[in-house]
Amino acid sequence: MLEWAKGVMRMPVRLSELEPGEEGIVVKILGRGPVVRRMADMGLTPGTRVKVLRKAPLRDPIEFEVRGYNLSLRRDEASLVLVEVTRDRGHPTRQGRASRAPT
Repeated sequence: MLEWAKGVMRMPVRLSELEPGEEGIVVKILGRGPVVRRMADMGLTPGTRVKVLRKAPLRDPIEFEVRGYNLSLRRDEASLVLVEVTRDRGHPTRQGRASRAPT
């Protein structure tokens, strides 16, 4: 599921890993049967653009903009959705997928 973009290999990330302001396109829903069906019923299907609006103080739930409406998911539900990041705000963990150094 690796993809080349502008000469750089990019891997899909879990929707729950995106930060507010970041956007992605749904690549795949992990799981089977009812899980996939429920996500599809909420508009999360491959090719759909999703934007993270905000995360609750304890990181659960997370609010997204999907197909023109706001959708809130628990972090464990959002972790079942794989997305290709399309726009970010220069978040340190999104640039080359490097992790932030401890301070």
